[in-house]
Amino acid sequence: MTNKIVSDVMSYNPISVKPEMPLKEAIKILAEQRISGLPVVNENGKLVGIVSETDLMWQESGATPPPYIMLLDSVIFLENPARYEKEIHKALGETVKDVMTKNPLTTTPDQLLSTAAKLMHERNIHRLPVLDENDKVIGILTRGDIIRAMATE
Repeated sequence: MTNKIVSDVMSYNPISVKPEMPLKEAIKILAEQRISGLPVVNENGKLVGIVSETDLMWQESGATPPPYIMLLDSVIFLENPARYEKEIHKALGETVKDVMTKNPLTTTPDQLLSTAAKLMHERNIHRLPVLDENDKVIGILTRGDIIRAMATE
């Protein structure tokens, strides 16, 4: 990771959602894409929050998550998550805005990868949205991206 910067390893143009999106649709995207979080952007493409790992949402709500394992950045459900949908919807609210984390930590494409990795480790976060100079989401840096970068050295 020596001298690498965030833009060397980040995922470009991540899937993002709007605050008004029904929660059911966001959960479907997470499950179908096998990802653990989504940036939430306003109509101008500026970051307003993040919908993070589904287990955090379920724990906060008191609902019980389906059993799953994480492999790098992928969520692999051990049971069908669809049967939890009704419980989740009732516990969490109607829209992404109801459950998103506001003001998430972010990074820039030119930040040293080692600095971003240290921040992620210290704060125990799994992903950092990457913002351009206009606060628009241009990428996302995940723990999996960092592991893959380490593996190619």
